[in-house]
Amino acid sequence: MTQVTVGENEHIESALRRFKREVSKAGIFQDMRKHRHFETPEQKRKRKETARHRQRKRGFRI
Repeated sequence: MTQVTVGENEHIESALRRFKREVSKAGIFQDMRKHRHFETPEQKRKRKETARHRQRKRGFRI
């Protein structure tokens, strides 16, 4: 759960920016998109296969 406390002389816009930054750091939006629709085992396998293919094509480097 991401929380941001707003200071006394802080504008709501800056607090909202900090909140958005924390949410993106925590990966909440990616998780939400991933669980938005049910994914059958076949769809999951195809998604993982295309991700592997993209990594190989891109030349996965560490």
